Amino acid sequence: MIMNIMRKLTVVFLALTLCLTTVSCGGGNQTTSSARNVSQTSTATKLSDGQYPVQQATYDDANGEYTLFLLNSTPPTLATEKLQMARLTDEEIKEGKKTYLKVENGQPILYLTEDFKIEYVHNVTETKTNPQTGQQETVVVRRENSFWTPFAGALAGQAIGSLLFRPQYYVPPMYQPGGGLTGFGGYGRSYDQAVSNYQTRYNAPPAAVRNRNTLRTTGSIRRPSSSTVRTTTPRTSTGSRSTGSGYGSGTLRRDTGSRTRRAPSGSSFGSRSRAPSRSGGFRRR
Repeated sequence: MIMNIMRKLTVVFLALTLCLTTVSCGGGNQTTSSARNVSQTSTATKLSDGQYPVQQATYDDANGEYTLFLLNSTPPTLATEKLQMARLTDEEIKEGKKTYLKVENGQPILYLTEDFKIEYVHNVTETKTNPQTGQQETVVVRRENSFWTPFAGALAGQAIGSLLFRPQYYVPPMYQPGGGLTGFGGYGRSYDQAVSNYQTRYNAPPAAVRNRNTLRTTGSIRRPSSSTVRTTTPRTSTGSRSTGSGYGSGTLRRDTGSRTRRAPSGSSFGSRSRAPSRSGGFRRR
């Protein structure tokens, strides 16, 4: 009698052990499968070679990152800190070509019309003392929105001639509050060459290079690494977005009011056009 009871208990115990082992193995397989799916999703977010119409473009001088909002693309957004650009030829424009991103061998190149505006986000920084550590840190106190038109104006084209139509790296001209930026502060076949060209002209590093070093050192701002692809969707608000409209005939929309100002015509290499200032009474660096 006792032996029969012991046998039954042993059978029940073995059955429970087998069930627990099966559940554990199944969970491990599910975790592995999930990790594999995440990996596949991340790989699929990379842009394939091809051409993508550009809806909007933004440049942030906190680290020199470009954010491009693309049409007919999955994902619809590309973010990269180093982007080659070139102007569309007159023949391409006559054929109806608009600003587009070309990806070739994984390398993105932005082809722009002469009047395409890139939203420029300027970070105003100040040096402050960290109350916890007592150390001096560079922090962003506010951000100002402007526009940058890299290939606007005849002088910009005359400066480097046919090189304008060949993909190169460009650095925006030095930021001036209250005005849109036209032309470029430096250019070159490599990003470092463009930075060097800028430093020769202004005797100072570009804002993005300066901010990238100081802000990351103090931990005040961190951005994704270069050539990352985000799966975000473009914002529908056009309060402070570039529209790609014609220089000298487009409008600069501001999110601080309902007024609309027309951008003045005429430009020069590395010059700026006056636009309403949205800065306050803070000191700029």
